[in-house]
Amino acid sequence: MTPRSVAESRTVFSQMMLPDDANPIGNVHGGVIAKLVDSAAGVAAMRHCRSYAHAVVTARIDALDFVHPVHIGDVVTLRASVNDVGRTSMEIGVRVEAENLRTGVVRHVASAYLVYVAVDEGGRPVTVPPLIVETDDERRRQTAARQRRAARERRS
Repeated sequence: MTPRSVAESRTVFSQMMLPDDANPIGNVHGGVIAKLVDSAAGVAAMRHCRSYAHAVVTARIDALDFVHPVHIGDVVTLRASVNDVGRTSMEIGVRVEAENLRTGVVRHVASAYLVYVAVDEGGRPVTVPPLIVETDDERRRQTAARQRRAARERRS
């Protein structure tokens, strides 16, 4: 199985928040952000696997921390990348930023860590490609991901 770099699966996408995404006072629902986070992370996981024989399923949202509210009219940008891989699973990190288009101010609004499992057509776990880490930041993220994985295993 050919190893893949973090850069090969990195995913960035943006979406404007509309009135249907928010409560009556204009704050975007956390569930809307959570759905976008899951979508961005799923794309990164699929890019890492790059196989028609594999699908990925969300196994766990390890953390989803909201830092600031998002408002109607903000453009939300999600940046997702693979932090580490196991035999059949991957941890994906997602950073969420909101840009006020009138002022140009961009704020970090949420961060999340999700675990995906690669599965075959029958839903059975399958091996994922090894991860190539190339930068100091990628090594730091991988180390932190391994610590979170060890903590999850201790709780199980």
